[in-house]
Amino acid sequence: MTDGWRDWSLEETAIWIRVPVAGDDKYSRGVVGVLTGSAEYPGAAVLGVDAAARAGSGMVRYLGDPEAARLVLQRRPEIVTAPGRVQSWLIGSGMDAAKRTGELAGRIREALAQKLPTVLDAGALDLAGEARGPVLLTPHAGELVTLLRGLGVETDRAAVEAEPELWARRAAELTGATVLLKGAVTHVVAPDRDGIRVRAGSPWLATAGSGDVLGGVLGALLAAQSERIVEDPSLLAEIAAAGASLHGRAGDRASAGGPIVALDIAEALPATIASSL
Repeated sequence: MTDGWRDWSLEETAIWIRVPVAGDDKYSRGVVGVLTGSAEYPGAAVLGVDAAARAGSGMVRYLGDPEAARLVLQRRPEIVTAPGRVQSWLIGSGMDAAKRTGELAGRIREALAQKLPTVLDAGALDLAGEARGPVLLTPHAGELVTLLRGLGVETDRAAVEAEPELWARRAAELTGATVLLKGAVTHVVAPDRDGIRVRAGSPWLATAGSGDVLGGVLGALLAAQSERIVEDPSLLAEIAAAGASLHGRAGDRASAGGPIVALDIAEALPATIASSL
């Protein structure tokens, strides 16, 4: 076991950005399957889908809440709402596990059975053990407390915020998944591996929906590298760190020192990616 941590460099991010070449199509660029949003939080679906579309995916399939789907299509008419081939999944943003219906649970479990790289956020964190492929969990401190409590470990938000490296690693060891703990400094760690700290992003990034945008960025990067991740799940931590870095730098670009909203971060992604290459 290792307890080491290292800081992520901006130069490393470019390694994990797949730039299209002649002969690519929407499938070879990566298709993200998205199961997010709810009647209470439809905006989470809009934000995650918008970010995935702007972060380099060739196609985004939104298969979540019907009302959220209507809003998604108003914002992004190119989004596909029919089932089909995907190369990664983004699941759980804007969902509440306590309100998950049997029908929704069934759709999520079908996705998790596909053995594809998957981002589990918010209302799907508790399903990490049911995934058959490489899994990235993306809790904030409060969600990590709930996740750990479900695994029989008691802690509180203050403790997690005081020692994020300790608790992110504990969650990775207990779940067997790669964990991205969101915060002023993002901590990414997989079981039995050195962790990664990502110091990117202005405090203005602490705004409603910012984490939903991060989920979309991560889904796009995982789709673009899907085959490599399936062959070597240890790559997931570095790709997650690259996504956190892009998200933070897009926030900085959008802010320019002033306040922003979550869609501003998504809209800044193309220029941020271009400047990273």
